Amino acid sequence: MGTDVGGTFTDLVVLRDGRPPRLFKSPTTPDDRSQGVVDALGLAAGSYGLDLAGFCAAVVYFAHGTTAATNALIERKGAPTALLTTRGFGDTMLIQRSMTSWVGMGARTGHYSRRRNPEPIVPRSRIVEITERTDAAGGHIVALDEDEVRATLRRLRAEGVRALAVSFLWSFVNGAHEERAAEIIAQEWPEAYTTLSHEVAPVIGEYERSATTVVNGYLGPVIRDYVAGLEGRLRATGFGGDFSIMDSGGGVMRAEDAARRAASMLTSGPAGGVLASAALAARLGHRDVITSDMGGTSFDVGLIIDGEPLVERVGEVGDLHLALPRIKVTAIGAGGGSLAAVDESGVLVVGPESAGSVPGPACYGRGGDRPTVTDADVVLGIIDPACFLGGQMPLDRALAEKAIRVHVADPLGLTVEDAAAGIRRVADNQMADLLRKVTVEQGHDPRDFVVYAYGGAGPTHAYAYTEAAGIATLIVPPTSTVHSAYGAVTSDRYRAAQTTEVHRTPPGAEDPAAHLDAGRISAAFDALAAQCRADLDDDPRVRLSRVAYLKFRRQSHELPLTVPDGRITTDVLRALIEDFRAAYERIYGAGTALLGAGVEIHTLRVEGRVKITDVREGPYPGAADPDTALIGERDVHFPETGRIATRVFRGEGLGSGATLHGPAILEFVGTTVVLGPNQSLAVDHHSNLVIDCKGDA
Repeated sequence: MGTDVGGTFTDLVVLRDGRPPRLFKSPTTPDDRSQGVVDALGLAAGSYGLDLAGFCAAVVYFAHGTTAATNALIERKGAPTALLTTRGFGDTMLIQRSMTSWVGMGARTGHYSRRRNPEPIVPRSRIVEITERTDAAGGHIVALDEDEVRATLRRLRAEGVRALAVSFLWSFVNGAHEERAAEIIAQEWPEAYTTLSHEVAPVIGEYERSATTVVNGYLGPVIRDYVAGLEGRLRATGFGGDFSIMDSGGGVMRAEDAARRAASMLTSGPAGGVLASAALAARLGHRDVITSDMGGTSFDVGLIIDGEPLVERVGEVGDLHLALPRIKVTAIGAGGGSLAAVDESGVLVVGPESAGSVPGPACYGRGGDRPTVTDADVVLGIIDPACFLGGQMPLDRALAEKAIRVHVADPLGLTVEDAAAGIRRVADNQMADLLRKVTVEQGHDPRDFVVYAYGGAGPTHAYAYTEAAGIATLIVPPTSTVHSAYGAVTSDRYRAAQTTEVHRTPPGAEDPAAHLDAGRISAAFDALAAQCRADLDDDPRVRLSRVAYLKFRRQSHELPLTVPDGRITTDVLRALIEDFRAAYERIYGAGTALLGAGVEIHTLRVEGRVKITDVREGPYPGAADPDTALIGERDVHFPETGRIATRVFRGEGLGSGATLHGPAILEFVGTTVVLGPNQSLAVDHHSNLVIDCKGDA
């Protein structure tokens, strides 16, 4: 089984050989997220007619995706951490790359008057400069002052520090000083959680490497306690199988590895949905896909290009830049629980603030009195209050209407229904803008993509944001309501290794590849591959892939290029440089790639994967005749038509071959799928809902 703990709901999927997956959702419990997991297990156990202990004893594999790391970083709830760095470089984390005016601002604003510095996770008083120095070639030019290290440890221990991050200059070339510092820490302070930069981020970039090391130390004790607590709770219920945690880089890792690689869990949950979508895209033959995950708190978008998820080498999380490659997911605060309000200038705004699971939208009846996107969907007739979560969690339409009236309709002089329609349009257009943004930034036309929609609220809004982005085809997979949890349980075990290996071609070279050391590059890849295999216990099933990051000389931004298997030769490098030129011009325009400027290769990366589960899923139930799943009709407000009689179907009752023309509502236990006016839907032989968003007009 797989779980994904979101901001509003905890999702769970159970796989059994020869059976269709079973899907469950339970409200997330913010004070103790493991309780929400146990609650979801209870729902699953009941569906199989078992008690909790009997069900958990039958589970052989459990994979878990979570936002625990992200929440701890953003909310600044990590362990008290100190940074040991090279003398003279104590301000690296504070200076960053002199971009503090823009860090974390995203597309919101670039105006100097709105600048802000990120709240430091290590105060300056706990950044300690240690006497030592290694040069760029790895030579020791100043010895490590061991007495200074010991004195520093005694002071930090007395101050209540729990985690130590060690990031010395050029340690990724020669990590001996960091290793010696770790030996001293083990002698003086064995219980301290210690992270070394040359182990967690062995790449060039002093600030990014230090930030990654600090974040890993800051989150390490929190994640160690979280994973231990969840595993302990699972074992207490009778679970005796294997336990894995979602890695944001592209697979799962063993639970015991998660505490040492805490920073790898950032964006753990969204990565699962992208991986599940990549596997689905391979089955359906879709090369270019936009993944869209709308939950209760956020709207997360990823890209699959030429069949592979887009991975970023340096990502921004919690206003810090981390040298930790991860599946690139761009998020905005547009979920079902996103709050709607009228700002001081009289403009309707939606998000980024969310009602979360506690108190939740007003219609939950749990004390929330501010309107959300979900409240708008209830008022518009899109969500049936009596059928939410299959009827397990009835909603209160009157509370939704009251919240919208007080906070939106009356201030704007609108009816409650028009105000609700406005909330939905604002949210849908924000999401459509994000679809366009993430594709255009990579040099692609969004209209060339297919959209996959999932999450509790994604299928409810996807027809609108897909159409608004000008995209023709929308896919809603049968696992949509728990797609990230499904991605966690079906993902491969994963490890990656990377290194900085600098190669440059001279300006003006007619054949740049002839100036690169193919043997040296090949040896570096071989060493990284050996590390990946060792990290994956030398499993004979390991599948390896290689990536090189290229840029023009003196440029800052790199492009990742896939390197084929086999020995690296000059001809291989020649083809790689041509791939770089084509990718560069695809993004920046024809004729922009100037190979005469010279090419640089800085980072080499190898990824290893081992398949864990091989469950053969059985067919989903359902009939080709949609009339067998017809529930009835209700009035639904669509922007194109206003309120109109709309057929409502039981989603699980539609089988392969079924077709529909909009408008229509499909009610599943965990989500509601909306088919807009003039749109059409067909259920394919994998039980995916394939929606044509172009319409008949």
